[in-house]
Formats: sequence, C-alpha cells, structure tokens
Amino acid sequence: MTLTRMIATFGGVGYLRPAPGTWGSFAALPVAWGLHVLGGFWLLLGATLVAFALGWWATIVETRGAPDADPSEIVIDEVVGMWIALWPVSLGAMMQGVPVTALWPGWVTAFLAFRAFDIWKPGPVGLADRMHTPLGVMLDDVVAGFLATLVVAVAAVVSHGLMGA
Repeated sequence: MTLTRMIATFGGVGYLRPAPGTWGSFAALPVAWGLHVLGGFWLLLGATLVAFALGWWATIVETRGAPDADPSEIVIDEVVGMWIALWPVSLGAMMQGVPVTALWPGWVTAFLAFRAFDIWKPGPVGLADRMHTPLGVMLDDVVAGFLATLVVAVAAVVSHGLMGA
C-alpha cells in the first residue's frame, strides 16, 4: 500500500464495508481521544490541520485520472470532519480540567451530528460536495464538521447553561 493510499484510507479503514464513511468517522474517535490525552485541545487542533493538508494531497494523488472524484474508500475527509466536530468537547474538557471521556454526551452528539450532516449534505456541505475535486472531497466534511461543532456547542450550552448541569 502506498503512503497516499494509507493516508486516504486512514490505514485501510476505508475498505471496511458497509458504510466506509461511518467506519472512518468511528475510527477517528479513539485517535482523537489519544491526541487529546497526549496534548489536549491544541494537539487535536494541530493534528486536524495536518490531517487536512495530508488528506488533500493524498486525495489529489489517489483520484488523479480516476473516473470517480470521490471514491468511497477515501475516508481521511471523514476523520478531519469528525475531529473538527470534537473540538468543543476537547476544548471544554481541557478548560474544565476533566478527562475528555467525562464529556461522553458530547462525543455521541458530535458523532451523530457529523454523520447526519455528512450524509444529508445540507446547503454548504452539498455545495462543497458538488465541486467534484480533491478539495471538494475534503471540504464537504470540513463544513459538516463545523456544523456538527455548532450542534455540540449549542447542546452543551443547553445542557450546562440552561439546565445547570
């Protein structure tokens, strides 16, 4: 397996069936946990940016001359989007000085919201998806991740702010 294929498929996770995008999103969770444990929110943020850059490059290489601009086995975009969706969870845990696993409802909300936006592709997610370019492959999940981040943040405010939890 080439380096670009390894990156694009997140170590081969993209070959799992059915629903490789869901498998990629799920595989992103323990890696995000490890990044948070090792370096908090800042390491997760940095890793997300690096994964985006490497993922874009790998997607360019892997789709060059291919008939499908967004092959289902490419899941590095889901990993990046999932990590973005987890930013408020990681930041909240770091700021409160609690284990990131203590915020497990945020993990569940991030996963479900990200998958919903990635599958549904509302508004700007669909616009990015219709680019049919390596950048579009990455950007639709980045936008879905940011939309999921908003859902996680609002859920946290409702849960902790309004309900006093």
